[in-house]
Order: sequence, then C-alpha cells, then structure tokens
Amino acid sequence: MIISISGSHGSGKSTIAKMIAEKLNWPRYYMGGLRREAAQKRGMTLAEYNKLGESDPSTDLEVDNYQKELGKTKDNFIIEGRTSWYFIPNSLKIYIEASFKTGAERIFKQLQKENNRNEDHNLNSIEAVLKSLEERYKSDQLRYKKYFNIDVYNLKNYDFVIATDNLNIEEVFEKVFTFIANNKNKNKPLTKNK
Repeated sequence: MIISISGSHGSGKSTIAKMIAEKLNWPRYYMGGLRREAAQKRGMTLAEYNKLGESDPSTDLEVDNYQKELGKTKDNFIIEGRTSWYFIPNSLKIYIEASFKTGAERIFKQLQKENNRNEDHNLNSIEAVLKSLEERYKSDQLRYKKYFNIDVYNLKNYDFVIATDNLNIEEVFEKVFTFIANNKNKNKPLTKNK
C-alpha cells in the first residue's frame, strides 16, 4: 500500500505523515523538503523557487519524476506532496486541510521555534505569513494547471479529506489512521514498469 498525503499549507500534513510512517514503520518521502533543498541550492527561498517554476517547468519535473519512479518501483511507504496523488494514482489519497488563517498561525508559530524552513523573506508576522501563503497557493494553482492540467486543491481527487482547524494533532491522527486501517484491504495494486 502507498499512502499519499497532500493538503493546504499549515494543515499539519507533515506531522501526520511522520506519525503514520512511524506507526507503520514505513519510509516517508517528503517532496516539499526536496523542493526546499533545490531552492536553497540556488540561493532562493521556496517562494522565489515557486515563482521561477511558473516559467521553468524543471523546478517541478525533477521531484515529479522522482515520485513517479517511487510509485512504480516501491511499495509500503508514505509520500507527502501536492502532486503525489496524481503521479502515484494507485495510492490511498489523503488530503489534510486548514483555512489560510489557521495555516498562517501554525506556520508563524513554527517559524518562531525554527527558522530553517526557507519559506519566504520577512515572515515576521502572521499577516506576512498569510500573504505569503496566498501567493504560494496562486503559484501552485498556476504551475500545476499549466504543466499537468490538474487542480491539486480539488477535494474530489482524494479518498479521504479532513479539516483540521478545530482538531488537535492526536484527533487528526486518530481519524486518518482509522481511515487507513479500514482501507488496507482495498489496496490498489503496485504499478510496475512496463
């Protein structure tokens, strides 16, 4: 079984992906981390890298090809990324959402603890984070529509959707893990290279 996790910014998807991977003792692949590293290698923030991606598809294609290959050659893993459900269609597709306001508050709180996320410049208030998230959302929409003709924020693409604004992380984990446990026998077959 492959579990793909997507979601809105600041929804808690990374925390949930880590918790599920730990519970199942499966590897976790984090596409956002790969994109952040690629941005950093170019001396850019993630926001700048996304902007570059609006005219340069290579910024997305490297990560997307990596996802496709994982989906064709491996099984029993968690993958976290906005396009993972699309590039690994046989995955169990989970979407974790939060409002822009909640997401901004959570990210700002996290930035106060650790400032190595390489998000954007001058994220010194919740309002600045909110503005950055809104721009990132627009960039995601533009790039994924332009290159793949998909809407990663369309909830119809997913097998399970959970709103986290009014839930704590343990409640979210319990609901997501229950869904996974109830669907483990509905495993979609591993797609092999042809």
